[in-house]
Amino acid sequence: MPKTLIQSVVSELQKERTRLEDELHRVTAALTAFGKAYMKGSKPRPSGTRRRRTLSAAGRKRIAAAQRARWAKVRASKK
Repeated sequence: MPKTLIQSVVSELQKERTRLEDELHRVTAALTAFGKAYMKGSKPRPSGTRRRRTLSAAGRKRIAAAQRARWAKVRASKK
């Protein structure tokens, strides 16, 4: 009995689904391997959280002095 057009289309779609499932398994395995290699056991941070940067006391003093100088320049230009 010859296949109808619908049967051949369904057959091709099933083959494509199988191929895509295999590809997804390979991608998942690659992502897992990548994650294990580069995460080194550390927990991923939740989205929206960042590490706090710390400044030394000398760095804070330099920034404060620069800001005071900027404000002094603004005040001097107003007079």
